[in-house]
Amino acid sequence: MSHHVPEIEDTAVNPQVDNPNIIPLRSMIDKHLSRRQMMYGAGGAAMMTMLTGCGLPVYSPKNAVSKNSAFDFTPVKRGVDGNTHISDGYDLDILIRWGDAVVRNAPDFDPLSQTPDKQEMQFGYNNDYIGILPLPMGASDYNHALLCVNHEYALEYMMFPAGNKIYADRTKKDIMMASMGNSIVEIKRDKSMKWHVVSDSIFNRRISLRSTVISVTGPAAGHDRMKTDADKTGTRIIGTFQNCAGGITPWGTYLTCDENINNGFGNLENADKNNTEIKKSMRFGLGVNDGYHTYYERFDLSKNPNEINRFGWVVEIDPYNPTSMPRKHTALGRCKHEGCTITISKNGHAVAYMGDDQHFEYIYKFVSADKYNPNDRSANMNLLTDGTLYVAKFHDDGMMEWLPLVYGQNGLTAENGFASQGDICIDARLAADFLGATPLDRPEDVEIHPETGAVYVTLTKNPERVKTDKVNSRPHNMWGQIVEITTHHDHESVQAKWDILLMGSGDNTADSLSCPDNLCFDSQNRLWVATDQGVEWGDITAQSDGLYGVETSGEHRGKAKLFFRSPVGAETTGICFTPDSKTLFLSVQHPSADGTEFYKPFGKPSNFDNPATRWPDFQDNMPPRPSVVQITRKGMVI
Repeated sequence: MSHHVPEIEDTAVNPQVDNPNIIPLRSMIDKHLSRRQMMYGAGGAAMMTMLTGCGLPVYSPKNAVSKNSAFDFTPVKRGVDGNTHISDGYDLDILIRWGDAVVRNAPDFDPLSQTPDKQEMQFGYNNDYIGILPLPMGASDYNHALLCVNHEYALEYMMFPAGNKIYADRTKKDIMMASMGNSIVEIKRDKSMKWHVVSDSIFNRRISLRSTVISVTGPAAGHDRMKTDADKTGTRIIGTFQNCAGGITPWGTYLTCDENINNGFGNLENADKNNTEIKKSMRFGLGVNDGYHTYYERFDLSKNPNEINRFGWVVEIDPYNPTSMPRKHTALGRCKHEGCTITISKNGHAVAYMGDDQHFEYIYKFVSADKYNPNDRSANMNLLTDGTLYVAKFHDDGMMEWLPLVYGQNGLTAENGFASQGDICIDARLAADFLGATPLDRPEDVEIHPETGAVYVTLTKNPERVKTDKVNSRPHNMWGQIVEITTHHDHESVQAKWDILLMGSGDNTADSLSCPDNLCFDSQNRLWVATDQGVEWGDITAQSDGLYGVETSGEHRGKAKLFFRSPVGAETTGICFTPDSKTLFLSVQHPSADGTEFYKPFGKPSNFDNPATRWPDFQDNMPPRPSVVQITRKGMVI
């Protein structure tokens, strides 16, 4: 998931791609699958066929239907229009929309009379990751719960009318800042199996870029590079933003992640190009921004070059304590975090897997120093403050290793620009570059198979990939892939085998998908995959994004089946099942925003006044509104 207008965040900023000694994973896949073809003969030919031409399917259409499929639903027809579509036999209801009340006494949503204070009481914009926790804490009955939702970014042209002075420019920026961050809402399930927001709950909370104070833990807490005139301690930061995916911890907290942080910082043209922090920040890509620096000096690179170091972290929130202060955990490294998936290792340590969402970036792993104690939540709250950070390096023989990003090891020393573990954490990308980690095709979500322990990584796409050979004739990877890392539940191991579960395709056959993004396993250990083609969808598949069931084993391993389709210009994300799998929550993000010029009935870019769809309200006085939907089938498991 990325900032979609423009989709500049896909542009590579990794200097490693110019290093001939660094072999991109794309070319390793070619070599690895080539050996598999030789090993398995005709059985490997089907896998090879998909790599020999642009957009070929993972499996041939004749294998599209099977009685042995793990997914029993009727697939949705591919297409694009202004509404959502789900498989036959399921109901879709809107749970909460942009502008709906979150905290007590929140005003009704009126798109023509918004204020920053109102927005901080209402559901934010562009909802993304969704997590669920039971009420009360530890309960096994999920008819009462807390829903935790990210709000990734704001779109001025979709949030405000154009060509009038209803809103001053600064007011728009204030509202946009208030709309980002997070919402925590209490929800209850009624007898009809439908969920409803508890509007007066003491747990309901908004966290925003505009006003929420967040503390800092770990090696970079109090570091000189984290200090500013407004925070001379380097331990208090206002806000989190560009929150993409996240995670729920075994001890009942909610993880949210700063992703495309460079979008918030501007005035590079007047910044000191010799300033060390400006030089290092270029590793995130600077130059395109949302204009916040015009009104807030903390986002002005010429005045506060350290402020950008205070973003790009994993943030932990305690939803059960609405007065608690969120914490940015610097031990997990700084990058464009897509999400953070937590598991407990065989030895009892907390292990976090994380993707850095940009072309030619890396996947990371963190192993806590202390062990998880199921009987001591307060101790577990510190598990992410200290531990070992690793970055992945893939080898073309089907093996991979985790390289430790530890001060004093493997050349990560002051002589090479890393004066402390705090420096390594702030400059995790630079440290990973130095160690020769494998640049990937835009790594996004990472999820773990509950039964096998296999780790799945979505590599959404990378049209900047230019290396080709006779086995792989598509020089630009517009379709992405899903990588499978075999762990056998040994998540502390520094070595593992890797394979490809699925190669993306642009031909729209019944068992293919393109641009995998979010992942989720349900209670039956089935893998669900949401897609994100971005503004280029018209050139990739010319179909809307959606949610697919994907087989992870058996004769149909790697096949995809479409369950849900988003409205035009929207992205499907935030996949979240209740533990009984009787409700599926999804985020429908930025409806009517992405690439609506490809939509033939509309044929031009959308805006607030003239959108391609007014989903979900379909009312003339309401713009399209990002929303969380709930999907149910009475008495049956999805």
